Amino acid sequence: MSDGQGGASRPESRPRPGAARILSAARFRVILRSPSARITNQSLLVALVLVFGTGVATVATGSPSERWAAIIHGVAGMAILLLIPWKSRVVRAGLRRARRSRWASLLLAALIVTTLIAGLGSATGLMRSVDGKPALWIHIAVALALVPLALWHILARRIRPRRSDLSRRTFLRAGLLGAGAAGLYFAAAGAVRLGGLSGAGRRFTGSYETGSFYPDAMPDTVWLEDPVPAIDPDRWQLTVVDDAGRYELKLGDLLAFDTRLRATLDCTSGWYARQDWSGVPVSTLLRGSGQARSLLVHSVSGYWIRLPVRDVNRLLLATRVGGAPLSAGHGYPLRLVAPGRRGYWWVKWVDRIELQTTPWWWQPPFPVT
Repeated sequence: MSDGQGGASRPESRPRPGAARILSAARFRVILRSPSARITNQSLLVALVLVFGTGVATVATGSPSERWAAIIHGVAGMAILLLIPWKSRVVRAGLRRARRSRWASLLLAALIVTTLIAGLGSATGLMRSVDGKPALWIHIAVALALVPLALWHILARRIRPRRSDLSRRTFLRAGLLGAGAAGLYFAAAGAVRLGGLSGAGRRFTGSYETGSFYPDAMPDTVWLEDPVPAIDPDRWQLTVVDDAGRYELKLGDLLAFDTRLRATLDCTSGWYARQDWSGVPVSTLLRGSGQARSLLVHSVSGYWIRLPVRDVNRLLLATRVGGAPLSAGHGYPLRLVAPGRRGYWWVKWVDRIELQTTPWWWQPPFPVT
């Protein structure tokens, strides 16, 4: 075929066999290469924010339908583990600068490693407790303790966004990191099950079964170490405030009810127990809800919680557990049973329930009293 100038045309250029494959492999190696300190720090920040947010959600949830938060929490934790080799290069370079604030940064790193070790130890069952404290409790406590340091570090080492941060390579690297973290999470979960470790028997919240159907063996954990109040059953009374007004009930009035409910009490300190509770449904005591948006449940100790009014039909005020009266440590004479919610919602030593127009979420995310 002529090239239009009377000469023969040159053959079309074709890629050498395997060249495309070699090029793809080269690009893949570039993506896996240790990223810049800037990208490493940004990736770690995203992972830390994600692991903290899902950690809070996991502590708050008690319903199996919300277990996704715990799964994402675990995957984000694995992402932090995968980032450690990259971050260690950044740390070594930073230490050579001999900044005065380096000790605070090293303390932050130590706290992050501690909470990771405690979380992994609790999840696998290899470290259920440390000096009598549940490993899960240590995991949560250390995570909360590092928040102020993390905020300081973010402000002191502020990273200004650049357009290049949203490059194709960055997204590919993030995708690989996420896929690797997810793979590592599910591989570790499988290894725990195949290895017969006690972590395989945890509830999705991370809690271990303790004392199910044996109330005397169930821990009597108290929120923020509140003392168990001494209550005179002859003087105690329950105040009910609803749309129709206010009235009081004595313990004898409540003992006449024997509605039974099997529910799981899942404590944020790392244990759970299934029990048969009996008492009076909250809906039975409320004569009308009117424009109420929440139900406030108050304790003799001063502790309180506010629940959505839509939950009223699911709530029970228990006077007995396992067919026996509540013990003082478990809330005698009356405690709230809130199926699908964590233990801090299950108010002990209840002395007042009150319908309110205040939204249920108008309260601290976790009780402080």
